[in-house]
Order: sequence, then structure tokens, then C-alpha cells
Amino acid sequence: MSKKIERFEDFIAWQKARKLTSNIYQVSNIGEFARDFGLKDQIRRAGVSVMSNIAEGFERGRPTEFHQFLSVAKGSCAELRSQLYVALDVGYVIDDDFHAPMTQAIEVGQILGGLRASVERRRNMLRV
Repeated sequence: MSKKIERFEDFIAWQKARKLTSNIYQVSNIGEFARDFGLKDQIRRAGVSVMSNIAEGFERGRPTEFHQFLSVAKGSCAELRSQLYVALDVGYVIDDDFHAPMTQAIEVGQILGGLRASVERRRNMLRV
């Protein structure tokens, strides 16, 4: 039997989103990226949004709302990936600085997809 999660900080998805957000803050604080306030702020907000939506959705205590917030978090994760491509294409990051956060973002998105499917199964069981 799996252990019941009682705090949003216990979710692997949230823990990995936290690390991703920290990495995004570091990468976006270097060189020209740091001076592009629009892109820098937007990619940082997307990272914060991923972890914040996991937390807020869980704390609402209802599977339907949690599922919706996980969907928003997954969308924010895709937004972050798209913005990473912009940063790469305009030369703000080099391949080494691009691949680590991109790999993290892909992993977080996959975990969120699995978590969302699990919450949906649970939600459907509660309806029966």
C-alpha cells in the first residue's frame, strides 16, 4: 500500500519542479539573458507557476481541483520549455546551459502527466 501524501512538499513532482525553478533562476541570471527582462521574468514565472500550482491544487483538498491545477502546472512546464528554446535560439544560453533545464522540464512534465492520470483515476473511483 502506498503512503498517503499529506504535504505538497512530499510530491516528487513538486521537489523536481523546485530544482528546475532554481536552475532557471541561475541560468537566466547570466549575461544577455539577465538583461532581457521580459524573457527572464516570463521564464522565471513559468517555473514558479509549475511548483505553485502543484502546491495550491493539492492544498485545496479536492481531486477535481487538484487535477485542474496539475493541468495548469503541466502547461506552465511546456511554456518554460518553449522559452528555453527562445533563449537558445537568440544565444542567451549555450548547449550546456540549455540541456540540463530542458531535461529537467521534460521529466517534470512527464511526472505531472502521470500524477494527473493517477488523480483522475482516483477521482473516477470516488464517483462510483
